[in-house]
Amino acid sequence: MENPVTEAACHTEEAVSCRKSHHPERVKKDLTTRLNRIEGQIRGIKGMIEKDVYCDDVITQLSATQSALNSVAKILLEGHLKGCVVDRLSEGDEEVLDELLVTIQKLMKK
Repeated sequence: MENPVTEAACHTEEAVSCRKSHHPERVKKDLTTRLNRIEGQIRGIKGMIEKDVYCDDVITQLSATQSALNSVAKILLEGHLKGCVVDRLSEGDEEVLDELLVTIQKLMKK
């Protein structure tokens, strides 16, 4: 089975406000499934706090959830690099590199 990440591609419109991602349905489904799982983890953590579960156990679940979010970000970043960035560079738009650096800096703050 092919890695759905490698199929992720996004294209930009001419106006910045019109930019959209165009991911294959399979990638969207994968991302949605992951995000649904993360949503469930968050609800579980909330329940743990309400039930006064031991702090270390809550922190462990928070760490697992953060890891899952990082996985979603990696999939999106890979698709962005292989799609949007490549496309815009081929069009001569080097501003995308500055945008990419800002995006990577945001991801590294975590």
